[in-house]
Amino acid sequence: MSGLEDLPPLREALAAEGLLARKSFGQHFLLDLNLTRKIVRLAAPLDGAVVIEVGPGPGGLTRALLESDAALVIAVEKDPRFLPLLQELADAAPGRLVVIEADALTVDEAALVAAHAPGRPVRVIANLPYNVGTPLLIKWLTGPLRPAAMHLMFQKEVAQRIAAAVGSDAYGRLSVISQAVAEARIALTLPARAFTPPPKVDSAVIEITPRAQGPSAALLAALETVTAHAFGQRRKMLRSSLKALGGAALCEAAGIDADARAETIPVSGFLALAEAVKG
Repeated sequence: MSGLEDLPPLREALAAEGLLARKSFGQHFLLDLNLTRKIVRLAAPLDGAVVIEVGPGPGGLTRALLESDAALVIAVEKDPRFLPLLQELADAAPGRLVVIEADALTVDEAALVAAHAPGRPVRVIANLPYNVGTPLLIKWLTGPLRPAAMHLMFQKEVAQRIAAAVGSDAYGRLSVISQAVAEARIALTLPARAFTPPPKVDSAVIEITPRAQGPSAALLAALETVTAHAFGQRRKMLRSSLKALGGAALCEAAGIDADARAETIPVSGFLALAEAVKG
């Protein structure tokens, strides 16, 4: 886009402002535009879409998003230090970037879309702050926002948990809730050295595509309750870990073996248990 190419490289912009990542915010910046452009290509097509980006920081991914066909990028940034850099991006791409200073855990993304670009398809594309990535994902999977797709950067271990198959070591509560609502796959893995400052672990971009007909809000609430009990004591048989919810009788009502352990129960089995809890 006209104007974006005239901006200084991100490292220079950060150095000029004397900005460093804050550990308390879980910040690790992706400054290599070749990598941020690759992430945006994975999320294509974006033609006409509204993209919500959380934790843009200095705007590495934001620049790549503004180079795409997205109609509008809504960037939610908690750290006020980065607002001037993001405003430079907004000035270089008039009318295509809205910067919101807010905590992503509490902001109402559906209201933001309704206010700035009603009726357009929504995508969430973000290099998520490590310390809030999981609660943000749960929020988007179970809340009022209905994105067509999400491409999210997590610590590699968290991404593996989201996409894990039943019976694997990584399979757990996050796997069940995510896969009950959406299809999930790891689309790209990035080494720690790709980030500034490098985290202690590698990262991965996970592609999450919500199902056309997902569980109802009531069923999701019951699923969260069931999985919290089942995986809270994952080495116990379900008759024990789910005792507070009905134990063996609940399992029988759902058609699930009460002597099984949580990691052996597929998503469909947990949905059946949630149905039984919901009544």
